[in-house]
Amino acid sequence: MGLADSLTLIKPPLPDAARETAAALREQAARMNGMVSNLLDMARLQAGRVTPRKEWQLIEEVAGAAVQLLGPALAGHRVSIDLPADTLLIEFDAVLIERVFCNLLENAAKYSPPGSPIAVTARLADGFAHISVTDGGSGFPSGRHEELFGIFVRGAPESSMPGTGLGLAICRAIIEAHGGTIRADNRPAGGAVVTFTLPLGSPPQIEEEPDPAPKGGRGG
Repeated sequence: MGLADSLTLIKPPLPDAARETAAALREQAARMNGMVSNLLDMARLQAGRVTPRKEWQLIEEVAGAAVQLLGPALAGHRVSIDLPADTLLIEFDAVLIERVFCNLLENAAKYSPPGSPIAVTARLADGFAHISVTDGGSGFPSGRHEELFGIFVRGAPESSMPGTGLGLAICRAIIEAHGGTIRADNRPAGGAVVTFTLPLGSPPQIEEEPDPAPKGGRGG
């Protein structure tokens, strides 16, 4: 990817056709990097060598970081993050949960038409945060919602969309390692929704710093 980037910066500039080829090289290298990362992540998760390093933190910040990280992959989609104000601190591994968001957001963008909205929402119920990623695509194949979380399973086996069928399997392994669950559904109004849960636990109390004492005036 670095070499492809360097081709676009050399002087004098390359002809337009060569610059387009360099951009295509970088895109394909990034895609291959993502696939290899998914394969390595799945191997580590299956081997039981991934233990979540949980800390109390804001889920909204991790969702926002995933959106920024994906960058061009979400271009052309209106991405919104709408979390309730009382979703304060949740204990989770930020690196792993960011990976969950990245996989879900990338899938949402890949299987929904350009310009369609993608939303991250959450609600609190039964001691869990229920976090959903929804899109405006054609939804999941009927009757295969559970099967899609298997390894190397794709919604459309003959699809021209690149992928290895590992994204949802990795998401499930990560979420279950956190003591949560994950499921896929189709929205009544159209589109797909994947919802995962994280235990709320008992977050530490955040003490507000006292206001500084007002300065007294000098007597006359």
